[in-house]
Amino acid sequence: MKILCVSDEIDALVYNHNIRGRYADIDLIISAGDLPMEYLEFIVSSLNKPLLFVFGNHNLNEFPYYHGTSSHQLMYINKRENLDFGFGSTYIGFKIKRESELIIMGVSGSMRYNNGLCQYTEAQMFRKILRLIPRLFINKIRYGRYLDILVTHAPPLGIHDKEDLCHKGFKCFLWFMRKFKPRFLLHGHIHLYDLQEKRVTKYHETTVINVYSQYILDTEEES
Repeated sequence: MKILCVSDEIDALVYNHNIRGRYADIDLIISAGDLPMEYLEFIVSSLNKPLLFVFGNHNLNEFPYYHGTSSHQLMYINKRENLDFGFGSTYIGFKIKRESELIIMGVSGSMRYNNGLCQYTEAQMFRKILRLIPRLFINKIRYGRYLDILVTHAPPLGIHDKEDLCHKGFKCFLWFMRKFKPRFLLHGHIHLYDLQEKRVTKYHETTVINVYSQYILDTEEES
């Protein structure tokens, strides 16, 4: 399966009238956060393929649609009949979804650094992940594996992350990879300004990929 992964930056090769020709063989789209919903809507409407997404720590205008944590939630509820809540995409933040035979789990947000929306302490993130463990064990019984792909916004601690608190990775992601062995962890959040910066790292049985801007994942070729 070929997956178009996007995150953090609008890419001119994607946001382009030639998108259908350039990505004609794409089966699925995954967004690792920090992108406008209108951009995701453009990709979905152009390629007519399923799109799964998580939120990052920016571009959070639509965050209250999916999480009842904003003081403006009532305003959104009152306008609900006039809004396309899905934008043609499926939100998988702190959820697990089976898509085209792949089991995909999503985790939104970054490390808490200024008490903004969709920011979590290490302990908060760990608790959110723990709530999904019963579903993972059901997957193991039913499909013979816990999951195939973990989609996060922030990276794991010590893998592609930075020293500042905002861009620091989560330690619990390391534990999760060791315990549940996803084939891939796809993250964004860490901008790649140098083409020589490392984008792909192997951690135990998981291939960790920084999908900043855009990245094509062929699940049949990469491992």
